[in-house]
Amino acid sequence: SMSIAISTAQLKIIYDHAEDIYPEECCGILLGKIDGVSKIVVEVIETINTWKKSEVTTELKNLDDLNRTKHSRYTISPRDILQAQKRGRDLQLDIIGFFHSHPDARSIPSTCDRDRAWEIYSYPIISVINGKISDIQSWVLNSEGIFQLEEIRQLD
Repeated sequence: SMSIAISTAQLKIIYDHAEDIYPEECCGILLGKIDGVSKIVVEVIETINTWKKSEVTTELKNLDDLNRTKHSRYTISPRDILQAQKRGRDLQLDIIGFFHSHPDARSIPSTCDRDRAWEIYSYPIISVINGKISDIQSWVLNSEGIFQLEEIRQLD
C-alpha cells in the first residue's frame, strides 16, 4: 500500500499554518518525489485559501452548501499551482499532494474533497480542534475513486 514520508520539520510547517489560519481552512501544496509506492515530501508550500461563495454553483442540491464559508471549503489558485509546478521543475520535483485543514472537524475527506481529488496525489487532512492540532491523516483515491488511508512515515 502507498505511504508518504514527511519530516518533523515539514509537519511543523503544516501544523503551524493550520493553527494560524484557524478557524478557516488552510491549504497548501506538497512537492516531492514518487518512488514506486512511496512518496517523499521535499518541500511544503503554504497557499492562500481563495475559496469564494461565488464558486458555489446551483448544481449543489443542498442549501446548506450555499452557506458554507472558508471554514469548510478550500481552493488553491491556479497561479499558486503553476508557481509550484515551475518550482518543482527547477528542483526536479513533482507536485505529489495537497494538504488542507478541517477546523473543528475530523481528518476524514468530505464529499467535496472526494469530488475534486485526483488519483495520483496524496491528500493529508489536518484536524484542528479549538485552534490546536488534533491529528493528521493522509488519503489517496483508489482506482474505484474511493479514498483509502495512506500511511504517514515521519522522518527526522
